[in-house]
Amino acid sequence: MSLIAPSILNSDFLELGNTIKMINESQADWVHLDVMDGSFVPNISFGIPIVEAAKKITKKTLDAHLMIVNPEKYIEGFRKAGADLINIHYEACKNKDLASILQEIKSLGARPAIAINPDTPVEAIYEYTEYIDMVLVMSVFPGFGGQKFIEDTYGRIQTLKQFFIKNNMNTLIQVDGGVSPQNAKKLKDSGADVMVVGSVIFKSDDPLQTISELKSIVS
Repeated sequence: MSLIAPSILNSDFLELGNTIKMINESQADWVHLDVMDGSFVPNISFGIPIVEAAKKITKKTLDAHLMIVNPEKYIEGFRKAGADLINIHYEACKNKDLASILQEIKSLGARPAIAINPDTPVEAIYEYTEYIDMVLVMSVFPGFGGQKFIEDTYGRIQTLKQFFIKNNMNTLIQVDGGVSPQNAKKLKDSGADVMVVGSVIFKSDDPLQTISELKSIVS
């Protein structure tokens, strides 16, 4: 069974409390928090205060996806705010001591993860897999919701899954961008363990039903 992680980026921020309560009542597994700084990606979303607010009203796993430069400066703050997973981009850290940053995330009690953009070879993160609990494979370029799913993603997930199986690793594979009921089963069959879903849920007339439908597809 794959996990479903609604991304609140596409929700109505004026109704954020009610959105989190809806996720609490749903079959969703995690809450995905897209943090954007306007530098690493062209958009700006939200930061530590939103994570802190979400933590107060949910027991769901909070998955903080840091699409920011210099994420190492903010790791402690996001952990204190309640982030259970802290997901940093390989592209933002490839010229830094990425292994040490990931080890710091773990030392703070969060689960470390690496995200990779569609144009980054999956092999680039192999040397860091001993330090992580999850890899996030971006199936769109980060920065904006509602983009079209990139078809090469299936093969990238399969390559990662084969690597983890070969090396007896239980590392999760997450996919983010353009996930829908139409491609969820193929993503699961390719090896995706966690699916981030945004627009499909929050543009739905019945978000609870949409989450239920997605869960039934990936169960």
